[in-house]
Amino acid sequence: MWSNNSDAPFLLTGFLGLEMIHHWISIPFFVIYFSIILGNGTLLFIIWNDHSLHEPMYYFLAVLASTDLGMTLTTMPTVLGVLVLNQREIAHGACLIQSYFIHSLAIVESGVLLAMSYDRFVAICTPLHYNSILTNSRVMKMALGLLLRGFVSIVPPILPLFWIPYCRSHILSHAFCLHQDVMKLACADITFNSIYPVVLVALTVFLDALIIVFSYVLILKTVMGIASGEERAKALNTCVSHISCVLVFYITVIGLTFIHRFGKHAPHVVHITMSYVYFLFPPFMNPIIYSIKTKQIQRSIHHLLSRHSTT
Repeated sequence: MWSNNSDAPFLLTGFLGLEMIHHWISIPFFVIYFSIILGNGTLLFIIWNDHSLHEPMYYFLAVLASTDLGMTLTTMPTVLGVLVLNQREIAHGACLIQSYFIHSLAIVESGVLLAMSYDRFVAICTPLHYNSILTNSRVMKMALGLLLRGFVSIVPPILPLFWIPYCRSHILSHAFCLHQDVMKLACADITFNSIYPVVLVALTVFLDALIIVFSYVLILKTVMGIASGEERAKALNTCVSHISCVLVFYITVIGLTFIHRFGKHAPHVVHITMSYVYFLFPPFMNPIIYSIKTKQIQRSIHHLLSRHSTT
């Protein structure tokens, strides 16, 4: 129908074969989206208002929460639009902009987890120099660098998609736009778009993971050199929240990669469900992890709740 029309809208897809119960499927999505916005919004609010949390570790946590909120708000309108209103059409430009933000924010999140591991490395391995190394200005520069890395590196594969011709069905396989989905519908040479993302992921997400592992090897080596067992446990306990968030993020990345690479014969619903797990599970879990494992966050939340209950 849309043959050779680059400006024609794309058609989003929900859960194939389950269209009759999309309105029921939307209920858990509403709950999850609300929980993500509430959890990450609360983290940002208490970090902003509690001066005792104005430290590098919590600044990076604020960037992580902002990234999770950004990812959620980027996918939420189209996902709920498809499930609740059966609104499948999305304009060509809007689709590519959504794809740009989704992939940019994924790289930003990986970078923030790397920065948080560096924060733990400095805090444990060189505690006396922590304040002189991680100054407020340096933290701001690191955060800005992570944002630029994410948002600039995604421009080269997304920009050509605005003008290349599309002569296939224009039907996407998800309820949001992904680069790999849109790319497959193009009727042009997409060699660059096939190779560049692989190289980019290797130099960002994969490299970040290697550096995080290496930093924790050095942290563990330092901790094992501490004579007091109590001090060792205290030092490691400060890393638990970050390690948990790293595992949540990279396990979902690995799971999604395995499904796409080796699950070609798996039902479509498995692929779709795994993509939602990748986009929703880390933003859902990160505030919970830090609320449970970080005493300063717990105190701030308790103070916030008690203050509102007395007013």
